[in-house]
Amino acid sequence: MTRRRTTLGGHTYEFPTLVELMARATPARSGDVLAGCAAESAAERVAAQTVLADLPLATFLEEQVVGYDEDDVTRLVLDTHDRAAFAPVASLTVGEFRDRLLAWAAAGDEAAISGLAPGLTPEMVAAVSKLMRNADLVAVGRRTRVVTGLRSTLGLPGRLASRLQPNHPTDDPLGVTASIVDGLLQGCGDAVIGINPATDSPARTVALLELVDTVISRYEIPTQSCVLAHVTTTLRALELGAPVDLVFQSVAGTQPANRGFGVTLDLLAEARAGALALGRGTVGSNVTYFETGQGSALSADAHRGIEGRPVDQQTLEARAHAVARHFEPLLVNTVVGFIGPEYLYDGKQVLRAGLEDHFCGKLLGLPMGVDVCYTNHAEVDEDDMDALMLLLGAAGVTFLIAVPGADDVMLHYQSLAFSDVLTTRSVLGVRPAPEFEDWLARMDLLDDAGRVRELTADAPAVRALLAAAAS
Repeated sequence: MTRRRTTLGGHTYEFPTLVELMARATPARSGDVLAGCAAESAAERVAAQTVLADLPLATFLEEQVVGYDEDDVTRLVLDTHDRAAFAPVASLTVGEFRDRLLAWAAAGDEAAISGLAPGLTPEMVAAVSKLMRNADLVAVGRRTRVVTGLRSTLGLPGRLASRLQPNHPTDDPLGVTASIVDGLLQGCGDAVIGINPATDSPARTVALLELVDTVISRYEIPTQSCVLAHVTTTLRALELGAPVDLVFQSVAGTQPANRGFGVTLDLLAEARAGALALGRGTVGSNVTYFETGQGSALSADAHRGIEGRPVDQQTLEARAHAVARHFEPLLVNTVVGFIGPEYLYDGKQVLRAGLEDHFCGKLLGLPMGVDVCYTNHAEVDEDDMDALMLLLGAAGVTFLIAVPGADDVMLHYQSLAFSDVLTTRSVLGVRPAPEFEDWLARMDLLDDAGRVRELTADAPAVRALLAAAAS
């Protein structure tokens, strides 16, 4: 490995390995301090970013952060790398790659940016993100186009979808259905109606899948359902004949971290094949849904790379995106502030991480969404979330997650409310997925300007959906 050094302010900084260089160049966050890999000062961070900017992008194909022989994520990334897609930027340094992306974004050249995805490794996109300001992340993310579909089409320009999350602390069918109705009446649910079950039993999973499928089928809603059970539970539900639209799993950026989640790449492939065999799509065949989040590998003590050195959490997050990419997902989202202040301490760190995760995921070819969320013991508040929500909307985020009243009563964390999605659409002039927008119009839920109308209890759509809840 090449020894890399630079002199700044009369002090010489050395970064013996790529692992250390990437970690020291990362914007400040508590998780890297916890892992012992963060820059010791702002000066060291700038020195690392200076060295990183001059690093040839092709270095990441020759030098690994996590070893090829001991990690199946690294093998997946390198064995599936598309050199033809990489060719337009193969001669660039990381700094030159940043400049090229920003030039393409300013010119509105979506095809040039989006076409790179198969040729980029997660370490490449993590590296370039470390050299970008927040506005740069927004500008490039906005011009990176990723379109997917199952029963609704996601990622089209001028569109912002939402996951309707009707969680309930006991999985009570009436409580879940009431939350679904609440979200639908506020124009949410075009990405997915996705439930985090309170228990992971196959029977409960099947019951929830059948509940949501009944609502979707009865009112011909062009969306998909998902019960976010462990992938092995979903496989059992498939065996039981459940109406599975999407196979869900949380994934991480190293083989040991995924082992901690109880998954392997082969298991994910098996579950995807099972969902594909059902043929439940109408506009596409993307049948997987993945969640990621900075700090997951560190929390499992599975964050080490070459020579046992700790890898920074943002680079590992990008590697988790590469796992998701392999299975052609309909949806991927980062739960950006969910793990806690040990990994992202305050609103500034959460906001930065959300923009990084969206940027890296989109560059890698993912239909990237974000759960704009935080736990109550973090130094974060709703104003921080409003800022991140609107910045992500400006960055072209594929979807946002929303829960009743912004308060998830089952998972005990703060997310967005259904009304926040409406606010983002209104402020930024974006609309729901086209099939879902047509359904809202058919249900008389839109006014003449195409906005979700204020409804009274005797409105036909309200009566119809309340009847579904009651039954």
